[in-house]
Amino acid sequence: MTDMISDSAKRLFAQYPAVPESRDGAWNAALWQAVDEAGFPLALLSEEEGGFSLEPADACTLLHIAAAHAVTIPLGETMVANWLLAKAGLEPAEGPAGVAARTLATGIACGRYLRTLVLYEPEGDSLRLVRLDVSDAGEVWKQGSNITGEPRDTFLGDATTATGFGFVPVGAEAINALMALVRSQQMAGALQAILDRTVQYATERVQFGKPLGKFQAIQQYLAIMAGETAAARAAALMAAQALSMVQSEPDVFRLTVAAAKIRVGEAAGTVCALSHQIHGAIGFSREYALHPLTRRLWAWRDEHGREADWASELGKSIISGKAGVWPQITNLQASFF
Repeated sequence: MTDMISDSAKRLFAQYPAVPESRDGAWNAALWQAVDEAGFPLALLSEEEGGFSLEPADACTLLHIAAAHAVTIPLGETMVANWLLAKAGLEPAEGPAGVAARTLATGIACGRYLRTLVLYEPEGDSLRLVRLDVSDAGEVWKQGSNITGEPRDTFLGDATTATGFGFVPVGAEAINALMALVRSQQMAGALQAILDRTVQYATERVQFGKPLGKFQAIQQYLAIMAGETAAARAAALMAAQALSMVQSEPDVFRLTVAAAKIRVGEAAGTVCALSHQIHGAIGFSREYALHPLTRRLWAWRDEHGREADWASELGKSIISGKAGVWPQITNLQASFF
């Protein structure tokens, strides 16, 4: 089942190769329609909720694949929106969707292209959700973008229709962690794509009579990139596995996501630098695939919490624990291995 969906996703995204314009953040309606028809936005839901009952780590593989193709669609955001709506007993979103705090609806991925927006606000120990129909309501968005050119819009809040209300038993901090989880998965996928492309380039590019990959310095660079990518992927995998704890053990989930966002962010810095070092000038070319991947990594590092933000929270939690530093680390790992 998992391999079938993964293979299906690889074939689907391969049918819609990113062109320079889409790599810079242009909307691809045909790609989103194909993704929607494949049911990928429902990947986090159980069969009873209309999904596939995938393990969270398997569902997150879709985000790896999408990010590796440098596409501009809110797949992760729509997956989270549908998960929240399902937990609140509401129908899944129509089309692309986003999630935002009612009091701070900024930086919403592809906001101007959404059909559904889920706003939340704390009410007691739960979150109150409002599902809005924002299709054909372009005037409600103040347009913005990140450094990649991906739309990051602000919801202005007028001329929309509420299509549902509900409550979900998680805190606002869990939503932030869910969005950081999405970015961690995307970054892990982009890092793997950069490594694969760089290895291929080092194998094919001949300099001074032999492939670049035959030079010891290049081999050292590739080894470091492979190590960083593997560490980032492992951290992202652990965070995805922790998704099942978001309601039962929200602190464990949040700290695991914090560790993942820190680790993939650190890996992004090293892998981007070395990949461009190996590629030389061609890596900066807008038409070359390395360009949109590294720009997305730089943008995603800052979205939904920078490494410094998550490191501060993780450090405070570890220091304040009564069990001591090492037992807390090993107990956290014991939840997954």
